[in-house]
Amino acid sequence: MTDDDGPEPRKVHHLNPRSLRGLAHPLRMRLLSSLRLEGPATASQLAARLGESSGATSYHLRQLAEYGFVEDDPDRGKGRERWWRSAHQGTRTDEELIRDRSPEVQAALSTLLFEYATQRAQEVTTWIATRHEWSKEWDESADTSDYTLYLTPEQTSELSHKVNALMESYRSSPPPEGAPDVAQVRVHSHIFPTRQERPRP
Repeated sequence: MTDDDGPEPRKVHHLNPRSLRGLAHPLRMRLLSSLRLEGPATASQLAARLGESSGATSYHLRQLAEYGFVEDDPDRGKGRERWWRSAHQGTRTDEELIRDRSPEVQAALSTLLFEYATQRAQEVTTWIATRHEWSKEWDESADTSDYTLYLTPEQTSELSHKVNALMESYRSSPPPEGAPDVAQVRVHSHIFPTRQERPRP
């Protein structure tokens, strides 16, 4: 959105071959995800969150900073403690990068996508394991559906754009300040072809 009275547009990092290679590491991706979902933290706090050593989190945070994914949080960095925050609200893999046939780029992209899939699977299994801790309203509102459609590439692209636009519409109209029972909601979208043949009628 561009209206002066509306919310500021999200800052999105568009990956290029260099930044892709800088991000395509499982711990770096987990660090970045934690900073985006749970907010700014120090290397020690992130180590506790993720079950890693503070030496490892500190090293990989500096690597993420070198590639422009994280930055110092000036509002919290007091004294010797160094606080980190995500420099962007999202990461986008553009078509040009996907079409890059360089073996190095494709290897890094595979690492990135496999780690995304692993993180999302962990989020779903955590929800399933803890759903009894949530209210009836939250339990009934959650959804883990899947669909099988028969589409052309053009229809699939149209579907993907419509789904993304719907998600963004909810981002631009958040619950009013002070609304009860507000929680962070994660939405996963996977749209991809398979080799299954279409069943005959």
